[in-house]
Amino acid sequence: MTYRISTGLPQLDQLLGGGLLPGKLTVVVGSTGVGKTQFGIHFANAGRVQEGEPGVIFDMTARGDTQNHADYAERLFAWTLREKAAGNMIQPHEVWDRNSARYDSMHIFNRAGRRVTISDMELDDWKAWKIDLQKRIVEAISFFYGNFVHGVRRCVIDGIEPADRPSDSFQFHMFEYIYHQILRKEADWVARDLFRVQFRQHEAQIMEHVYDESKIACLLLYTCHEMMLDEMIERRIDSGDVLSNANTIILMGKFREGMKMGRALCVAKHRGSAADESIVPFEIHEDGLRLISG
Repeated sequence: MTYRISTGLPQLDQLLGGGLLPGKLTVVVGSTGVGKTQFGIHFANAGRVQEGEPGVIFDMTARGDTQNHADYAERLFAWTLREKAAGNMIQPHEVWDRNSARYDSMHIFNRAGRRVTISDMELDDWKAWKIDLQKRIVEAISFFYGNFVHGVRRCVIDGIEPADRPSDSFQFHMFEYIYHQILRKEADWVARDLFRVQFRQHEAQIMEHVYDESKIACLLLYTCHEMMLDEMIERRIDSGDVLSNANTIILMGKFREGMKMGRALCVAKHRGSAADESIVPFEIHEDGLRLISG
């Protein structure tokens, strides 16, 4: 069987025919508060066993709040996240020092207080924001590369907020760059983007720390407007939508049963592998998500 990436939830791995496929994009879709972030923490923590390193969490929330990653990690797995502060740029020579480069999480837009759509900004504001985005992209390269050279092989990208048109969201612009120009790019070329004129100076160490980008697993947590699972299943996927390019889509939503509401998930897409498309209820407990077997 093809090597699979565990989601950290054994029952979900079974639905996926053994787990996620490496080197592919998985998108978890659901409304605010349905349990996506806890799912992401399960996935990141599963890297401890499978790869010998927990995954990293990249928070793109832009309104100044956080997704409670540190609280969930501590409560679910006694995992104290080491967070890299936005604006605290790792210097190129520090990349090889694990203590300087190996961080568990980063909130790239911390205290940005920005709306998520370009149309919310005046033209001058958008021009200024694009300049700031370039600085943050350099920070993102430093964060991911510094973790990958020290053995990290999975990442969770959280905090993507809903927009009427993905092309109007600066979060999607940044995600597209991260996915194609960092996560799916050959390691030495990512190093060129990071080191620039210092590349030759560090070339020997760069080649000693080459990693296989095809083994990097990416889990994108995407907040949608729809709350009910039935509405999400019926939603049309537009061309160019991040969902149209995902290898695997997992929907998490609410359902109504009589006078009660519950939570359930289903695998809506799993390209290249057989999958069980059953709608499976789940509950959130103190120790995390639990799927309820039928």
